[in-house]
Amino acid sequence: MKILILRFSSIGDIVLTTPVARCIKKQIPGAEVHYLTKTPYSPLLDTLPYLDKVLTFNNSINEVLEVLRSEKYDLIIDLHKNIRTKILLLKLGRRSHTFPKLNIQKWLMVRFKINLLPPIHIVDRYFKAVAFAGITNDGAGLDFMIPEQTTISKDLFPPDLAGHYTAIVIGAKQFTKQIPVERIVSLCEKISHPVVLIGGKEEAAKAEIILKTVRTTNVINVCGKLDLHQSALILRQASNIITADTGMMHIAAALKKEVISVWGNTLPAFGMTPYFPKGSEHLSHIIENNHLRCRPCTKLGFDACPKSHFKCMLELPDQEILQWIK
Repeated sequence: MKILILRFSSIGDIVLTTPVARCIKKQIPGAEVHYLTKTPYSPLLDTLPYLDKVLTFNNSINEVLEVLRSEKYDLIIDLHKNIRTKILLLKLGRRSHTFPKLNIQKWLMVRFKINLLPPIHIVDRYFKAVAFAGITNDGAGLDFMIPEQTTISKDLFPPDLAGHYTAIVIGAKQFTKQIPVERIVSLCEKISHPVVLIGGKEEAAKAEIILKTVRTTNVINVCGKLDLHQSALILRQASNIITADTGMMHIAAALKKEVISVWGNTLPAFGMTPYFPKGSEHLSHIIENNHLRCRPCTKLGFDACPKSHFKCMLELPDQEILQWIK
């Protein structure tokens, strides 16, 4: 049986689909599992042993349409569920299944603060797309494989720090998900052991501001200096991780690390919290401000706080985060 999984973006969302792909491969004898995503996200999938083929496109699905048609899939599992995937399914004309996206419930929560959201994680909602085939969640959590050859220069990161530092993920796609600079500075000054700042090139300037402001010498900045797998290696060697609601949070969960997740304008109730194997849920510590009428202001994020106060992040006491730091 040849099966295609659709999820085009982004880092966290793709990592959250890995249990479904793994269980399809394990529970359907002889299954050939393919995955279609955007080219920048293929490193998330290329190392997974249960994917037989990873197909990618840059701007348009038409780039791979003929290849997809030639594969003659027996089944397509749509874990993105947007207009683009619906058009693709029509063009391919193959049997398909998808999952409940809960857009109406999320809209009611954002717009009117009416909570009709079911207490179910998105990973378990993804499994509803394959429940018809008798595929069940094996409870083994998420997957992210770091290639064995991945290394980091000693000039960037002292190898003897492994296991003795806290990693702070300083970025997020939307501003209202990001931990503010002043909060990160305050946390760094209150953590007695080394702190490593993680982020991409877009966070490099923010990291430099933190370094210039913080009144301690125990902060190491690797933002913009590492690729995805090297950044994941930093997370794997950390004693714990402080992060906002972002893709690296889900990679940290896939690596079975202790995660202190700090939530701004979005809600854990949307079902996107760190997802751990059964029995390891104690590794997740959720920090959020439940005393604001304006929260959630969106299901995704904004470039600025709509109320101009950003209290969802700025009014969280440091101690709520620091209590989990060892």
